[in-house]
Amino acid sequence: MTRILTLTLNPAIDRTVTLDRLVPGAVHRARALRDDAGGKGVNVASCLADWGVPVTAAGVLGTGNAAAFEVLFAVKGIADRCLRVAGETRTNLKLVDPAGTTDVNLPGLALAPTDLAAVRAVLRDAAGPDTLAVLAGSLPAGAGPDLYADLTAELKAAGARVLLDASGPPLAAALAADTLPDIVKPNRHELEEWAGRPLPALADVVGAATDLVRRGIPLVVVSLGEDGAVFVRRDGAGVQALHALAPAVAVASTVGAGDALVAGLVAGLSADLALADTARLALAFAAGKLTRAGANLPARAEVEAIAKAIEIRPLPN
Repeated sequence: MTRILTLTLNPAIDRTVTLDRLVPGAVHRARALRDDAGGKGVNVASCLADWGVPVTAAGVLGTGNAAAFEVLFAVKGIADRCLRVAGETRTNLKLVDPAGTTDVNLPGLALAPTDLAAVRAVLRDAAGPDTLAVLAGSLPAGAGPDLYADLTAELKAAGARVLLDASGPPLAAALAADTLPDIVKPNRHELEEWAGRPLPALADVVGAATDLVRRGIPLVVVSLGEDGAVFVRRDGAGVQALHALAPAVAVASTVGAGDALVAGLVAGLSADLALADTARLALAFAAGKLTRAGANLPARAEVEAIAKAIEIRPLPN
């Protein structure tokens, strides 16, 4: 059975404030407030645990407010391999009104070289040939942009598969390294940054994703928001491309939807599903999460019902 390991080096407590209408410069009265222990890898672990997949969460937490994460891990049965350091994990603000979600992301903890060395030791101990490791999210102060590239090489040397969900210089460095991730999951904007050009049409997205596959990454998944996601993988000497579209759902919160997609992707890969079925599960996780606050899935039967309604379209490449 595949062991799942997630890494979150810059976690956050997501504070979601619901407003009637966000007006810049105005005084607002909040309709609701909730805090969720999060960060991309933590969110992935949370959704996988909801699905019944055993998962280990690694990363770095500030001792000042680690309790929120410890409660989440205990309630969901997530194995906790997070390093504790002095200080507080950052709080990110999510301002939600009918027009959408406005994010205000604060700086995270600054990590010392000894902290990063301790995290690497945890990964060496936890990873092996039966492991799928998810490296997700931004990097904190003290971590250089090559860190994900270095961790990918170390994890793959241990026999693990690596899924990378990052952006900016850390993503660019990992995609330029000699040892490449097995799976990458950029959104359209992140793929445009890497490609150095706009990708307005679906064919443009598929072309850029196909370039990555031909460079040596076996599977590239590009999330497109309301337009679903594109899945491009190496298929023998060629390339297979799919476009997955989810049905409309009642949206409670968009926070963590991309992370839920990653969790569904991991669940499909760990179950060795066909690409189309993996795409259905990934989109069903994301759509199901949209109906819930925080990084939480609805009941399994509801996710399975959404998966059956996912439209899969083969694409030329």
